[in-house]
Amino acid sequence: MAGDTNPETPPEGLAGEPGTESVERSDDVEYGVDERPPTGESVLLGLQHYLTMVGANIAVPLALAGAMGMPSEYQPLYIGTFFVVSGVGTLLQTIVGNRYPIVQGATFSMLAPAIAIIGFVGTGPGQWQQAIVALQGAIIVGGIVEVAFGYFGVMGWLKQYLSPVVIAPTIALIGLSLFSAPQVTMAGQAWWLVGLTVVLIVLFSQYLDDSHRIFRLYPVLLGIVAAWVIATALSVTGIIPSGSAAFVDLSTVANAPLVQVPMPLQWGVPTFQTSFIIGMFAGVLASMIESFGDYHAVARLAGERAPSARRINHGIGTEGLATLFAGIMGTGNGSTSYSENIGAIGLTGVASRYVIQIGAVLMLVVGFVGYFGALITTIPDPIIGGLYIAMFGQIAAVGLSNLKHVDLDSSRNVFIVGLALFCGLALPAYMGNVESASAFQAGMASTPILGPILGVQAISDTVYVVGGTGMAVGGLIAFVLDNTVEGTREERGLDEWDQLTEEDEAFDSAYERYVKGD
Repeated sequence: MAGDTNPETPPEGLAGEPGTESVERSDDVEYGVDERPPTGESVLLGLQHYLTMVGANIAVPLALAGAMGMPSEYQPLYIGTFFVVSGVGTLLQTIVGNRYPIVQGATFSMLAPAIAIIGFVGTGPGQWQQAIVALQGAIIVGGIVEVAFGYFGVMGWLKQYLSPVVIAPTIALIGLSLFSAPQVTMAGQAWWLVGLTVVLIVLFSQYLDDSHRIFRLYPVLLGIVAAWVIATALSVTGIIPSGSAAFVDLSTVANAPLVQVPMPLQWGVPTFQTSFIIGMFAGVLASMIESFGDYHAVARLAGERAPSARRINHGIGTEGLATLFAGIMGTGNGSTSYSENIGAIGLTGVASRYVIQIGAVLMLVVGFVGYFGALITTIPDPIIGGLYIAMFGQIAAVGLSNLKHVDLDSSRNVFIVGLALFCGLALPAYMGNVESASAFQAGMASTPILGPILGVQAISDTVYVVGGTGMAVGGLIAFVLDNTVEGTREERGLDEWDQLTEEDEAFDSAYERYVKGD
C-alpha cells in the first residue's frame, strides 16, 4: 500500500498536483488519506470504523431474512456473507476505485424493492430460496448497469450540472434521513442507554479530546464499548430484563458456529425477471445518488478537494462491481458507500485509507468466524441509535457547510435549498406510511390522467423507492431547480466550486504513483 508515515507531509492530492495548489490540510485531520498510523493503532481505528457500520450491515440481512422466512439455521451464514461482500467491496474501492477512505456495505435503498420482490414470489414454506435467487438475478443486472454508469462516465458527466446548491441538501439529507432509523425511534424503552451512548461519545470527542490522544482517536470505540459493557453487566445481573431493548443476550454467541464459509451461488442459480430488474434498478439509482453525496462529504472531512469527474466515475463503477459480486454471493442486496464511517472521520479526524483497509480485512475475518459476528449482534439497538445521533448530525452539518460557497443573500438559492430539504424529509415520511409497494401502485393507478402510466409496476416501484430515499428526493429537486431557475455561476457557487475541485489529471497521477509504490 502506498502511504506517507510522516503526518506533516501533505497527502497526495493536497499539494504538488495540478489544480491543488490552494488547498491546505485542516487541523482537524489527524491522519490524511495517504498516511499510515502504526499497525496496532490502525487495527483499533479500523475496528472503530467497522463498529460504526455494523448496525446497518446486520439490519439489512435480518430484514431480508425475516421477509423471506429464511430458517434460523441459515441466518449466521447469510449475515456472514454480507460482511465478506463488505470487506471485498471496501478493498476494491480503496485500491482501484475512488481511493477515498470510505467503507462499502449493504444498502437500505435496495431493501424496499427487494421486499416487494419477495412479496411477489411469496413467503410460504420453502419459498425463501425462490425469493433469494430472484433477488440475485435483479441485483446482478443492477450491478452491471451501475458499472456501465460509472466506467462510461455518466455520473462524472452529470457533475458539470451540480453546484453547491445541489450538493448541500443532498449531503445534509444523508444525515437527517437517519432520524427515523428504527435504532433511534424504537429505543424508547431504553432511552437511558441511547442518552448514555451519546453523552459518552460527546464527552470523549469534544471535552476530553485535548486531554489525551486516546480520546481524540477512539471516541466512538470508547463510547460504544463502555455503554456495551455497562448494558452487559446489568443484563447478566438481572437488572435489565430479557424483554428490554437494552438487554444483551450472550447465548447467541455460544450457539454460533466457529467457522462458516460463504460461497458464490450458495443458495442456487439466479433467476431473471424483467419487472424485478426494473424495480431493483430504482434502488441502484438511489444508491448512486447517495454515494455521489458521500464522495463529496468524505472529501471535505478528509481535507481533500471536491472529487473530479474521473474519481466519481471510478467510485460508481467500482460500487457496481461490488454490487455484482454481492449478487453472485447471494446477499439479495447490493453495495454502497457508508455514511456511518464518514461521520466517524468527522469525529476522529482519522481519514487514513490504510485504516479503512484494515477494517475491511476485519470484516472478511468476521464473515468466516461465526463467533465474532454473533458477538457484534449482541450490541443493543439503543447503543446503535445513540451512535447514529452523534454521527449523522455531523454529516448534516457538513452538507450545509457547502453553502458557504454560494450567495446566501440570493432568494433563489435559499428557496431551492429549503424546498429540497423539506421535500427530502416529507416525501419519504409519506412513503413510510404507505403499507407496501403494491398498495402504492394501486394508489398511483387511481391518479387522474396519469393513472395508466403511474399504475405500471415498474414505474410505480421506481417512484416508490426513489421517493422513499431522502437524499434522492432532495438531490433531484435541487438539481432540476438549480439548472432551470435563472442564476449566475457566481451566485450558484460554481466559480468557487471549480477552484476547489481536483483536476482529473491529479487523480490519475496519484493513482499511477500508488500502483508504482512511490
